[in-house]
Amino acid sequence: MAGAECLARRVFVMTSLISGLSMATTRVVAQAVHTDSAGLVAAEVKIPVSGGDLPGYVAHPDGRGPFPIVLVMEEIFGVDAYIQDVCRRLAKAGYLAVAPEVYAPYGNIGAMTSVPEIFTRIISRAPDEALMGDLDSTAKWAAQHGGDANRLGIIGFCRGGRAAWLYAVHSSRVKAAVAFYGELDTATSPIQPQRPMDVAGDINCPVLALFGGKDQIISKADIDATETAVKKAGKTAEMVIYPDAGHGFFSDTRPSYVKADAEDAWTRTLRWLKKYGVS
Repeated sequence: MAGAECLARRVFVMTSLISGLSMATTRVVAQAVHTDSAGLVAAEVKIPVSGGDLPGYVAHPDGRGPFPIVLVMEEIFGVDAYIQDVCRRLAKAGYLAVAPEVYAPYGNIGAMTSVPEIFTRIISRAPDEALMGDLDSTAKWAAQHGGDANRLGIIGFCRGGRAAWLYAVHSSRVKAAVAFYGELDTATSPIQPQRPMDVAGDINCPVLALFGGKDQIISKADIDATETAVKKAGKTAEMVIYPDAGHGFFSDTRPSYVKADAEDAWTRTLRWLKKYGVS
């Protein structure tokens, strides 16, 4: 099915955010980092996009703004408590952070019981064209609700890291992108035709890419090839590898969490956004 036809036929299965963690997530007892909403406006929202409304979560400092905007792209487990906490962390740093549930049209992630099920029933059915359009619509919504359209950034985790790379190619407005262990060599299809490593030379903004040296999904060869493509094109990307971390080292709701590396990565993230004009 062509991308345009997929857009026309989208049916929004999820009408609100999932409560708690997806059953497909390997859980830990409690979230290691909890960010309160004191001094913030934080709420579930509806974001108008082509074909309907995406559920989403927004957090920003209390006040009128305008605040710099950061789009927050989820993993494959939905805009859950962890992603919502990331939004509040960004809001505490002065940003309007908004996380759209971009997989709402394709299925209820909260009802899934395995990662293969999520990929087969949801991720593989989500056209990149729709994803980029939904992120554009989310940025537009944010600018209409207290955000500054001229200070736009994006952060993504795992599959969301792939989206951050692609959005850095797609958008001429985004000023900085941060990809946490975003896969570089992903399977392609007619509706998902691009791999980040193939289009890395076409990025429109600097990209900070953060990886674990023990990641079993992303190879050092893929990281090196992507970095070479960026440099050959005269663009800016910084590839950071934490030797003792695996995939998902920033996710404080799973056993993969590595506190020291996560804290360092967060410091680098805020510095990157500031350096390249988002803050």
